[in-house]
Amino acid sequence: MFDRHFAVWPEGLPRQLKLPETSLYSNLEISALRYPDENAIIYYDAPITYRELKQQVDALAGELQHLGVEKGDRVMLFMQNAPQFIIGYYAILRANAIVVPINPMNRSAELEHYLQDTQASVCICSQEVFPHIEPLIGHERLRHVIVAAYSDYIHPQTDLELPAEVAAPAQPLSTAGTIAWGDALGAGHKPGELLVGPDDLAVFPYSSGTTGAPKGCMHTHRSVMATCVHGAAWRSGGGREGVTLSTLPYFHVTGMQGAMNGPIFVGSCIVLMTRWDRRTAAKLIERYRVTSWTNIVTMAIDLLSDPDVESFDLSSLENIGGGGAAMPEAVSDKLFKLTGLRYIEGYGLSETIAATHINPSEKPKKQCLGIPVFDVDSRVIDVDTGKEMGVGEVGEIISRGPQIFQGYWNRPLETQKAFIEIDGERFFRTGDMGYYDEEGYFFIVDRVKRMINASGFKVWPAEVESLMYRHPAIQESCVISAPHERRGETVKACVVLAADHKGKVSEDEIIAWCKEQMAAYKVPQIVEFRDELPRSPTGKVMWRAMQEEEWADQKKEA
Repeated sequence: MFDRHFAVWPEGLPRQLKLPETSLYSNLEISALRYPDENAIIYYDAPITYRELKQQVDALAGELQHLGVEKGDRVMLFMQNAPQFIIGYYAILRANAIVVPINPMNRSAELEHYLQDTQASVCICSQEVFPHIEPLIGHERLRHVIVAAYSDYIHPQTDLELPAEVAAPAQPLSTAGTIAWGDALGAGHKPGELLVGPDDLAVFPYSSGTTGAPKGCMHTHRSVMATCVHGAAWRSGGGREGVTLSTLPYFHVTGMQGAMNGPIFVGSCIVLMTRWDRRTAAKLIERYRVTSWTNIVTMAIDLLSDPDVESFDLSSLENIGGGGAAMPEAVSDKLFKLTGLRYIEGYGLSETIAATHINPSEKPKKQCLGIPVFDVDSRVIDVDTGKEMGVGEVGEIISRGPQIFQGYWNRPLETQKAFIEIDGERFFRTGDMGYYDEEGYFFIVDRVKRMINASGFKVWPAEVESLMYRHPAIQESCVISAPHERRGETVKACVVLAADHKGKVSEDEIIAWCKEQMAAYKVPQIVEFRDELPRSPTGKVMWRAMQEEEWADQKKEA
């Protein structure tokens, strides 16, 4: 067991935590019993109590079962942050089914894969993304789509500036198989017996990889419970009396755990935003005395860059942190001056359903992953030999703990490759290269896997390439990262056009086409036409050499 970090372990916290032997739904049920009239959610000034939240969850669960959802079925949840996401998430669990959270930026071509992979017969979505799922009703097994309008839950007298999709009134539905949110809740169907427990599958967040196709990470109620409980225990400002500002997307495991499941576990209040807006965020922190805010670094930078930020009372904040990119030192200093708080960075993956490492609040280190949290054993190994590395030696970070996933859905070979056995224990191979220091803090330096981190959004080049090959003009495509002033790095596509299309298609046309086919954060910001792609003696495209060339050129220009 790696124990080097115990010397800097947060004072007053146990090194191990006993997890509840219950389902995630039980967390809501218990909080509703304890605090029925306390606010569970505040959505643009509109409150929802724990009693109301549970009632709506149970009503929707009954409707899902009426539509044929059974234990172990996968149900897609396709929307932005809203009360309906939380209600949908817990309703799926109450129906004994598995939540498949889908990035709302995905388009029809991407959604086809999720439907084929999960064989979901029901999808819960919001009306602004409904046009992307509508053409797929009747394909594969998809038979029913429950459609929600965010405006059903907003406060009519709010003075907050509402995103367009939040303010938009509910639109009538005419497509066969669609059910309006209000009709689903008002149908009066009661859910049957709760059959799932800690070892049943609960959530499939999707993580893309080197093969291009996103793969579902199989998490049980127990593994999701782990990071939910761990995060609540680790963070200051995250207890029963805490108030959490929710700005990270719920389809992403950090937002899901830190700003939804964690607060519901302790019975505290979630102040919820659908879209990021720095001025609205500042108003909400001040208005509702927010104590905890987990974010990506770019959000914190944006808030602090507001010239009027000092006019807002942010003194209630007790914890602010996240990750996604390195926090610039100047911004970190400004945050400390304004709030007296250090930005607390952490580290986790879809396969670990959020953080396995977090910086101790009393002794954080800058641009650092943190230390292994409760019951987590992390090591650094040589990529090729599996030999353990020592202090300061770079290798692949591996971890074991209660939050590690069971494997990839329907992908036994990739599951096998994702784990390694050391000292008779099964460790997950993160694919991240890093090291630990004398005190047991972990640092990342590179990636084994091919991945682009654009403002915290993980882009897997092989997935983008596979989608680009659908364009009739593209003969070959190689996606690499390129430096970006604001995002840190961005997506670049090196393209070889088919012979009959050369000189007939532009960079802008390729980019415009990509915007129709894939989520916005995956879309190449740069398209470079080439006569051919460099290849190794074995015929493989030399993507790493192209990427290194790109970054070297940018450094020369700087």
